[in-house]
Amino acid sequence: MRFFLVDDDASVRAMLADIIEDEDFGTIEGEASDGSEVTDSLLTAKDIDILIIDLLMPKQDGIETIRRIRPAYQGKIVMVSQVEIKELIGEAFSLGIEYYIMKPINRLEVIGVLTKVKERILLEKSIHNIQQSLNQLNNMAIQLPERNSVVQSSNNIAEAAKHKLLDLGILCEGGHKDLLDILEVLKQQELEGKHEIPPLKELFEEVALKRLGIKDQKEAKASEQRVRRALHQSLEHIASLGINDFSNPTFGHYASTYFDFPQVRMKMLELEGKQPEENGHARINIKKFIQVLYMEVNQESRL
Repeated sequence: MRFFLVDDDASVRAMLADIIEDEDFGTIEGEASDGSEVTDSLLTAKDIDILIIDLLMPKQDGIETIRRIRPAYQGKIVMVSQVEIKELIGEAFSLGIEYYIMKPINRLEVIGVLTKVKERILLEKSIHNIQQSLNQLNNMAIQLPERNSVVQSSNNIAEAAKHKLLDLGILCEGGHKDLLDILEVLKQQELEGKHEIPPLKELFEEVALKRLGIKDQKEAKASEQRVRRALHQSLEHIASLGINDFSNPTFGHYASTYFDFPQVRMKMLELEGKQPEENGHARINIKKFIQVLYMEVNQESRL
């Protein structure tokens, strides 16, 4: 991995560089003492995988710097700071940072955070490679696996999904069975050479077909409603984790990966009584949630 460090404290940059190099996370490709010295073109030219940036700096703070370099810079961002102001941290997450490290720098915390960021990068690359391979196979004649192989694949998907749904706080919700059925439908479609997530209406019709043997509109609609309720319950669960501890790794992963962080932040404010709920439930991108869930459990089921 290729790192770029931005902090007005040279000793902090030195400490981070020592940890990164001692633990073989990668190489330090550049440093800066202020956000004003960093540009998206510089990071792109150096092919930076992970930008570690301080929140508060004299000329240009970390939030303003991130706002300026996004969306051109698509690498991962980790923020460090000696202050814990929830509003600023929330804004940083909404701009796309992966994790937040508190100063003074704790070696074990840095190792834990960078390990998770590295794992996410490797997972995304692996998913991308798998998708490319599947796309290449899409135009070839594919012999479908034997029935027992399909069943084994579905079992693996279900087991991997249960761990994710537990983290998301919805393993016991009514919609969790619908989500498991959706994952099995998507796996079957992948085996048949279909690699794109279909429209939600089609997806829930396929779930109804799987359960009843027919594409029953009433069952499809009921399934969709159960999933919506489960996802809103999950949003509340994840937001609660963030209220209690912004550095909670479960919150850090799911808040920005499965949901749109502004919606998570809105739910956090609502739970704290700082913002009334407007227009009913917060909007959730169901298709994004399902797509990310499928990619992650599909990858884990292959391991």
